[in-house]
This record gives sequence, C-alpha cells and structure tokens, in this order.
Amino acid sequence: MSGFKKLEKALQMSSKENAIVVSQVSKCFHVYENPVHRLKQFVFPRLDRALGREPGVYHEEFWALKDISFTLPKGQTMGLVGRNGSGKSTLLQIIAGTLTPTQGNVKVNGRIAALLELGAGFNSDFTGRENVYLNASLLGLSRDETDNKLDDILSFADIGRFIDSPVRSYSSGMLVRLAFAVQAQINPDILIVDEALAVGDAKFQAKCFARLNRLKQDGTSILFVSHATEQIVTHCDQAILLDAGVIQANGKPKDIVNRYLDILFGKKEIQGSVRDKVDKQITNAAKGEKDRLARENNTGGSPFLKEVSTDRAKMLNGSFVERFNYNPAEYRWGDRAVEISDFYLEQNGKEFPSSFEPLDEIKLMLKINFYSLIVRPIIGFAVKTKEGITIYNTNTEWLNSEELESVREGENIVVSIKLPNLLYEGDYFLSVGVASSTIEGEIIPHDRRYDSIHISVGPVGSFTGFTDLNARIDIYHD
Repeated sequence: MSGFKKLEKALQMSSKENAIVVSQVSKCFHVYENPVHRLKQFVFPRLDRALGREPGVYHEEFWALKDISFTLPKGQTMGLVGRNGSGKSTLLQIIAGTLTPTQGNVKVNGRIAALLELGAGFNSDFTGRENVYLNASLLGLSRDETDNKLDDILSFADIGRFIDSPVRSYSSGMLVRLAFAVQAQINPDILIVDEALAVGDAKFQAKCFARLNRLKQDGTSILFVSHATEQIVTHCDQAILLDAGVIQANGKPKDIVNRYLDILFGKKEIQGSVRDKVDKQITNAAKGEKDRLARENNTGGSPFLKEVSTDRAKMLNGSFVERFNYNPAEYRWGDRAVEISDFYLEQNGKEFPSSFEPLDEIKLMLKINFYSLIVRPIIGFAVKTKEGITIYNTNTEWLNSEELESVREGENIVVSIKLPNLLYEGDYFLSVGVASSTIEGEIIPHDRRYDSIHISVGPVGSFTGFTDLNARIDIYHD
C-alpha cells in the first residue's frame, strides 16, 4: 500500500472516531499602523509587480495561531483554557467555519452549533421569536422542525413576554439565554461554547450544564471554553492549554488547569524588574526589621516563632516526601526562596492516620524554611476532591493574620492549621503554599505544592455530598 493510501485510510479511520480533527492550523492577521498603510498595501504592491520590482510591505504580521493540532473524539467534552489574547476565539471561529486558516486544515464530522459571540446570527430589529426561526434555519432546521421544538426552546430560554420584543432591547443575559436555547435544542453533533455561559445567572448556568450533560450522553461532542477552572475540571474529559497562539499542553483537565494557573500567576524565575521590586521592598523593610529584632531581644523573641523550639516542632524533623500521607503525584513549583520541607498530621492523638474520623478536628503542621528575607509571607492551603474540585481555600492574607511581618534568611517556622473534619467519606488532597507580594501587589510564588497531602475520610452515614452543613430536621405534631 502506498504512503498516500495509508494516509487516506488513516484519515478515514480518524473521521469515524473523531468529531473534530485540527491539523497544523496557523492563522496570520495583517496589522496596519493606520488606514493609509492599508490603502498602500492594496495599491502599491500591484504597481511594484507590474514594474518588475519587489512588492513593498505596509503591514506587520501577527500570528494568532501557530501549528495547532488536536482531535476531539466523538461524544467527549474538551475544555480550552488560556489567557485573554491567547488565540482561543480565533481557533473556535476557524473550527466553526467563520474564519479561514492561513495554513493547515480542519475536519468537522457532523452538524456543528456554536455560541461564539452574544447574539451572533441574530437580527437586532427582529423579535426573539423571529430570531429563533432565523437562527434555526441557519443551523439547517426546516420550519416544521422549528415549530416542533419551539415550546422547548421558549421554555428553556424563559424570557417571558420579551420573546415578542426586538432583541435590541434584550440584556446580555436574555440574549445568551435565547441563543443557547436554540443551539442546545437542535441536538447538534458538535457544540462549541465560548464563555457564553458566564453572563447567565446561577440558575440558568445550572440548567445549561444539565443540558450539556444530556447532550453529551446523547453523543454530542462539546468544545468548551471557560476561565472558570472548576468548570473545566468538572465537565471536561480532556483539556488544552493555549498560550501565545501555541498549544502548551494537552491532557487531563486537572493537569491542564494546574499548568494554566502557572501561566496565570507567574511560574517563572524571579529576575529583572520583578526582582528589582522585591529588592526594593526588602530595602524598605530593613528599618522595620531592625526594630523588630530589637523588640524581640527585649521581650525574649516572637511568640509565633517560639513554636520552632517546642515539642511540636520536634515532630517535624523528617522529610515531606517520606511522610505516610504524601502524594508522589503532587504538582510543585515556585522560586524556592522559601520551602515547605515537612508536614505533620494528627487526629485524636493519632499521628498520620490512614483514615480520618468524621467531625473530629484535624491538625496539620507545616515546617517552612526561609532562604531569603521575606516580607509578610502569605501561607495558605486548600482542600480538593480527587477530581480537582476545590472545597475550601484560604491563606493568612485573607484571614488577616498578623503574626509574621517578615522572616529572616536562615529562619525556620512552624505553621499550625486546625480544622474540623466536616468532609464526606472518601479521598481528598491538601494543597499548601507560601508566597509573597511586591509593593505593587504582584504575587511571587515561592513554594506551591498542589495535591501534595492525601487524606481519606471514613464512613459518615448522616449525609451525602461534599461537606457537613450541620443541618437539623425538626418535626412537630400539629
């Protein structure tokens, strides 16, 4: 079999298994400094070629996408995350067919519906009802098919009498309700949603996600774009991280969200202007540090830092990675100017229990080593399900903790965290971290250990869900 026939057969097999196949797609936009340059680009190159000269260029090239390749299997939901300007909307428009790629190609297998922009495909002078028929016809539905689905569409949109008002009078929330209702009720083979659900209220969003789950069960493939990382983790089978027009990672939603947070909150070496800001902050804090040392010499030291020499601190003389509850699959990053070197878990006097009892208090202690002077360190922790859904997250800054204004180079501290075990039975992961901020408020991650500590909660029996809200049910006889 020739190489061409093998490639053709492979593409045919891919078409059967995949809803979308994106192959080496790139998109270049021409950026003009002003309208005059646009006119020059239209006229002068033709004259140059006619005169046998090298055509002039009056624009700059901006590559919004560079060599993008991925596949979306049929019946799966793929999340797409990335910062604003990373190329997400451009990619979706190419997949939907409203933009043409500069290079590469896209293969779409089945009828596609897309919510790319609010009111896309709507006529502002038409009523909502008229736009339902217009939008449905653009999606390939006949008048009779739309008639049969009209009640379901209007019920889902739930905008009442405004359905017979021009859509120019609609709020953004009403517009997306109607647009989503039309797109979701046609049972498309592929549905693309680009941040459209962000404008809906909580009740409408719950209804939308219930509909998305139903579509997925019926075999619809979904490409979902959201800045809400919890939605990506909860609703997607796989995810892609796009940054600067390039795919940075493609894999499990939980892993991709971690990488996205790296980019969003600055996983990088501290250097250049950021390092200068930190040095300036340390310099400004020098006088306050001298005053603090003087006070400690007179009073016997900081009460908070005294914990390092207590019996509890002696429990923290091992290694983080050797502890029973340590998760080797943790995701760790930071500049390591500070390190979380050890942890200790206890419940009811039992060290590092294999299973935690419901309702009883859990004690978590962290040993933190400082290799630089850090002004007002921010120490935090989070509790997540094994699927990556955050149940609780807080830090010393949010809690207005005043114990630590600064920690000197070479010092170690112990942080004690106590929390009642109100979790439902099952497996959970604790994430811990230390950061600081510049004078301008830019967060500098020093040591972030995501999902680094595994805890297992024993049988509860009194509720289901995530956490115990201590509800009471009282019954009274009339």
